[in-house]
Amino acid sequence: MSLSITQTPALVSLAQSPIIFTVSENTPVYTSSSFQYIGELYYWTGSLTNSSSVPDYTIVKFPNNANVGIFDLNRIINSTLSDLAQSNTSNVKYYAVDFYWQYLSSSVYVTGSHVKSQTYKALDGYGVFQEPISQNITASSAHWPLMTSGPATQSAFLTNEGVSGVYMGTAGGTQPTKVLYTSNLGNADFFISPTTATTGQIAQYPIGPSESGFPLSTVGLEYFTVQAYATSTPLGSPIKYEIVCTQKYPNVRIKWKNRFGQFDWMNFNMINRQTFETDRKTYQPQLGSWESSTFSYNNYDSATLAYIVDSKQGLTVNTNWLSQDYNDILKQLLVADEIYWIYDEGAGLLRPLTIVTQNIQFKTGVVDKLIQYTFDFQLGQPYKLIM
Repeated sequence: MSLSITQTPALVSLAQSPIIFTVSENTPVYTSSSFQYIGELYYWTGSLTNSSSVPDYTIVKFPNNANVGIFDLNRIINSTLSDLAQSNTSNVKYYAVDFYWQYLSSSVYVTGSHVKSQTYKALDGYGVFQEPISQNITASSAHWPLMTSGPATQSAFLTNEGVSGVYMGTAGGTQPTKVLYTSNLGNADFFISPTTATTGQIAQYPIGPSESGFPLSTVGLEYFTVQAYATSTPLGSPIKYEIVCTQKYPNVRIKWKNRFGQFDWMNFNMINRQTFETDRKTYQPQLGSWESSTFSYNNYDSATLAYIVDSKQGLTVNTNWLSQDYNDILKQLLVADEIYWIYDEGAGLLRPLTIVTQNIQFKTGVVDKLIQYTFDFQLGQPYKLIM
């Protein structure tokens, strides 16, 4: 009897999408109607060897028509990656699975030998259709290990702050040691130091010229590019930020969690509007002095009182003229579950948002050249502090 693992996930998976193991037994014990494949799942944070000796979940699968057991772990593992990206910039889980089979024989379970997988990693993120199951994460973006879908050319103000994520753990490819900045003023290195701990898998590097730690001078800065490097070997494609002048409208800087669990940023520097809407619930009280010796009422009594008045605050923003290269990250904005408005960059003050816009007609440069889009948001914090 020989149990084997015939399909495994990539070394690093995006936990909202399938995380597949397939196991197979090559002897006919699976012909028993009670035959089951068992997977004991272990997941943990901390060091690579920090796994518990007791499984967190036990999963049971009957053989399918091909006599194999297919296990998808993504719903379990994704449920453990519940930290906000704002509070945990390296939201990673280690996991491994111990497989065996069992079947019932004369009221006694017969159990096969165990086969344990190697240790894998899961990130808070999702794949997209047309990507193969178990695809190496290094193939998911042209800019990897920079954890963004681009675009390759973006814009920035000198006053912008902000950081983005670079994956520095093992992922089936070369590990980066730095992010190289090039500009019209020269080059600079931003060094990173990976560790085996889950907190040391993703580093934050500055993408805003006014962000603390930005390695270039901003005096006379016209553009800069960022690209991951392993010593002197470039990894992935660079991203260029062109410095633009402040526009006539107040800038609204928004960041959102992208499909890799890191933040993409954009300046919405055309016209914007803020709205305020109240939600009032009222009741009709009993008027008059019913417990007194005579009946009367006060001249300030009201036949209609409010027992709760809440509010909604909205924000409508417009992009500047964009190329169609932005379409992919704008799709990620539409489906993002974590969005923030950086309403005071100098002080680092932000407010949570939820996106109200549900559909957009994406355009292409072939037909429309440069494109503008409008997005509606609702502030995640109403005016009144009501818990």
